[in-house]
Amino acid sequence: MSTLIGVDVGGTFTDVFVLDAASGTARVAKVPTSRPDQSGGFLDGIGQQVADLAGVATVVHGTTAGTNALLERKGARVGVITTEGFRDVLEMRRRDRRATWGLRGDFDPVVPRDLRLEVPERTLATGRVHTPVDLEAVRAAAETLRDAGCSAVAVLFVNAYANPDNEAAAVAAVRAVWPNAHVTASHEVLPELREFERFSTTALNAYLQPEVAGYLTRLDDALRGQAFGGEFLIVQSNGGVMSVETASARPIRTALSGPAAGVIAAGHIAQAAGFANVITGDMGGTSFDVSLIAEGQTALSPQTAIDFGMVIRAPMIEIATIGAGGGSIAWVDKGGLLNIGPESAGSTPGPVAYGQGNTRPTVTDANVVLGRIDPDNPIGGKLDRLDVEAAREAIATHVGKPLGLDPLAAAEAILRVANSRMAGAIRLVSIERGHDPKAFAFMPFGGGGALHAGAMLAEVGIGRAIVPRYPGVTSALGCVIADMRQDFVQTLNVALADLDADALAQTVAAHLADGLRLLDSAGSAFQARDAVISFDMAYAGQTHTVDVPVWSGPAAHALAPTSSEIAAAFETAYLAAFGRLLDGGVARILNLRTAVIGKRPKFDLTTLAPEAEADLHTARKGTRPVYFDGGWHDTAVLARLALPVGARVDGPAILEQPDTTILVEPQLRAEVDRFGNIILSPREASDAT
Repeated sequence: MSTLIGVDVGGTFTDVFVLDAASGTARVAKVPTSRPDQSGGFLDGIGQQVADLAGVATVVHGTTAGTNALLERKGARVGVITTEGFRDVLEMRRRDRRATWGLRGDFDPVVPRDLRLEVPERTLATGRVHTPVDLEAVRAAAETLRDAGCSAVAVLFVNAYANPDNEAAAVAAVRAVWPNAHVTASHEVLPELREFERFSTTALNAYLQPEVAGYLTRLDDALRGQAFGGEFLIVQSNGGVMSVETASARPIRTALSGPAAGVIAAGHIAQAAGFANVITGDMGGTSFDVSLIAEGQTALSPQTAIDFGMVIRAPMIEIATIGAGGGSIAWVDKGGLLNIGPESAGSTPGPVAYGQGNTRPTVTDANVVLGRIDPDNPIGGKLDRLDVEAAREAIATHVGKPLGLDPLAAAEAILRVANSRMAGAIRLVSIERGHDPKAFAFMPFGGGGALHAGAMLAEVGIGRAIVPRYPGVTSALGCVIADMRQDFVQTLNVALADLDADALAQTVAAHLADGLRLLDSAGSAFQARDAVISFDMAYAGQTHTVDVPVWSGPAAHALAPTSSEIAAAFETAYLAAFGRLLDGGVARILNLRTAVIGKRPKFDLTTLAPEAEADLHTARKGTRPVYFDGGWHDTAVLARLALPVGARVDGPAILEQPDTTILVEPQLRAEVDRFGNIILSPREASDAT
């Protein structure tokens, strides 16, 4: 078995990347995402390229099932069992509010107050048990929640990170009477201080368990029913992969699964092509997701909020998301301002040009009207032709008429606003965090990203863009190459001078052993097993911490660092972040973080390059008029996948392939590198080199 399959399910399309490792050949498919059950599109996409699953070694899935369930509030009916006096932690949060002004908030936790039950117990912040847990009260609470129709339950005891004994006893009692496996404990999900973040993460995990576990089980059963005998893995928000069993127990780790896979693929492709610094832009049908990779390293964030009040404290690739996808709806507000999104037409009904009932124009409709998308060859394989006139009429009615613009000018206005919003997201992850975008390349992917690459170069000042060989399915490719990763955290909350070296060594060893055991249980072949050890640290009296990496290398050689090693690493990290050290400051360790990574084999990206007989002449498909800057331009149209290595195409040009369209604007030049990537750069810069 040598076939690897990556499947990324987005809001509009489901993307499939199939790699035959033996021959090095790749095949792709792009089908509309099925709703409400995404498994239909998943299986349909695979079926278009693979007839017999018996020869498939691995299927890796990037999913938005958990994200959608959170955003749409379509998780399970869930209950909470918590310490007396703490049932309202989920509602009080950090005393923040969606709107700055006003006397009342509008946030409702995913667990209503009548399903948050209290029981007698108390563990102090020191870890001492003040009040043993009342197990009879726990059993009674579990039975009450079960009878109320809850399909999952979360046990949230205060200070359980410091000593989990009370919570562990309560969880055992609940599991003994609960009718399914959907019982979540905060010390198992996040043994870390800060009660709201721990409570929120655990409650959201319970909220997702029935939905995500059921979805993954249906997929697994369907694959096995078609003679699939390989491994089925799920992409995590941290860019690694995990088993179906782990994903079913910890679905909160899938919150940004799909976008994370795209960033992993982008980093691998850029590194191979010689770009250590890259800003990624994943433009799908619903959103535009931006991330930054500096010196080959993706940025991990310890915490994110999927929506207001839905805080998840778990390592995730740092991604900025805005509602500016191809399906994002263009509308004019009461003040006469043109807006894009956040509402999206999705895959159903989709843009107006799809002819499936939507009457409001989208970003895709603007690209169709301006001639940038071929109406006779829509991606996705489900439509024969796009309705250009319907798109033009929708733009004229909803944008042109309110703004006093003709349909073409209105379509350009839609793209101008969308491009401005996307450029703002790029500035957010670069300029506003101390990075000069001129030192980075831009990598657009997703079904619509390559249509807007030139605009991003002009708006942000980036020097060049690198368009992957299969940009429309880059996230699916990322699924294939992602490593297996297990992250662990443990609160220490101690002054560095008072650190117990033996206790630290025991905790690190336990993390490493658990991580290696999970790698072993996956049954995967790894090229290497690495470990990363870091600390969250600050000076005494400070609230915010800095990430202090102290070890990265083979897991077999990983040891707990000494106090002097930690002190040196802290000073280096703090100085890099703030430019100075705090004289006389007392260094404190808040959390220990350990990651165990199984390095999965990577395939040679040159196998995706054009075949030797590829020829620029045969790649030419003709010309068509495309609208740029207020006028129509006769524009060359070429088959992108037929372009040979080293080919140069001056704009204006359209490069077409089954999964996307690449726009080479008049001022740009496109060149094909040895991996088959398209390098876009201003003509002047290209001529100079």
